[in-house]
This record gives sequence, C-alpha cells and structure tokens, in this order.
Amino acid sequence: MVEVRKYHLSPTALIPNSPQPLLHYPGLLSKETSSGAATVHDIYSKNGWETRWIFRYGPTQVSHYHSKAHECMTVLTGSATIRFGVADTSDDLDASTHGDAREAGGVELQANAGDVFIIPAGVAHKTHDTTAGSTFALLTPGEGQSIPTPDPRQTLAEIELSGFTMMGAYPKNGANWDFAVGGENEGDFAAVWNVAKPELDPILGDAKDGLVGLWQ
Repeated sequence: MVEVRKYHLSPTALIPNSPQPLLHYPGLLSKETSSGAATVHDIYSKNGWETRWIFRYGPTQVSHYHSKAHECMTVLTGSATIRFGVADTSDDLDASTHGDAREAGGVELQANAGDVFIIPAGVAHKTHDTTAGSTFALLTPGEGQSIPTPDPRQTLAEIELSGFTMMGAYPKNGANWDFAVGGENEGDFAAVWNVAKPELDPILGDAKDGLVGLWQ
C-alpha cells in the first residue's frame, strides 16, 4: 500500500499556497531511484509528465514558488530538509533558514532517496541542510526548462549523481516554471490557484490515492 502524506497550506501575506494539498510519498521510489534517473523518467513520461531537470542542492536556497505550474520532485540521492509554505523575509540565507527571517507557519519535511513530493502551483518550498558536501549545480543540459538533447532518457542515464539530488517534472504541454519568491501575486492569488489540475498523478497515474483523487 502506498503511504500518502497530505499537507494543507493556507495562504500567507506573501505566498499563495494552494487549496490543493502538498503530497509526500515517502520512500515510494526507493527501488527505482537505486536503478537510476532514467527509470524515474520513464514513470513520469508514461503518466504525462515531462522531466526537465536534475539539480544537486547546496546547503540552502531561496524559498520560492511556481505561479503557473504544478511540480513533482523525486529525491534521487542523499538527504535534506525541505520547508514548505512560507517565504524568506531577508536576503541573508542563513537568517532565513535557521534564524527568524521567515514568515511564521509552514511545515518542514525530511527528504530522503526515493521520496516523491507533488507540489501544487503556489506552494513555497526551500531545500536546506543537505547531505554534507553538496554544492548547488544543474546537472542536466540546458537551463532547467527542458533537456535539449536528442535522447533525454539516455542523457539522464549518463549523469553521475552525488550529494543531495532531485529530479523535477511538470505536466507535458504545460507552462514553464517561474521563480517567485513572495509578493509577486499579491491581490490575485486566485490566478495561481486556478492552474489546471493534471490529468494523471506523475507516479500513481489514475489511482484515487494520488492527486487524481486527492486534488479537487
């Protein structure tokens, strides 16, 4: 049986968040991630989601959300903490990660290889406290909006993974992801909330215990 954890995140002053729950499938793809990124890519693809990047994450990053696209992130290697639902309120990354320069609220989840996170458009996220020694890098060709090679699957299969890495996918034929840090959609959160629901869950397809049944 698939373990599905749901988190309902209300809007903040800066972040739209979403009426739809953040979904976390802990360890669901542990076997697949041990086989490599191409195996996860195949699952995304058959369910109508497009792999667009693999990032290796550094010690922390800016909290951000995507206003026009839902996102699926699968942890390929390593471990980290991911904070969801609130904005940073300072350019000081250490203060906004471990200090008080952040909005109140949100949720912090542990992320390990094989975990899957399905993030509704508008839900803020920030990866930090990654596997020791990780440095931030885009490991796939291009700029993170696609994998511009003749055979993306083969490209993914050849990438060497180290540190804390995640692979991101978005509904095929959907909008490109943007990088909103908070306040960009003030006064019009509804535009973010109305991003169309995907037809299938990126991992569970049409199963009702995935987003097909859990997102209304």
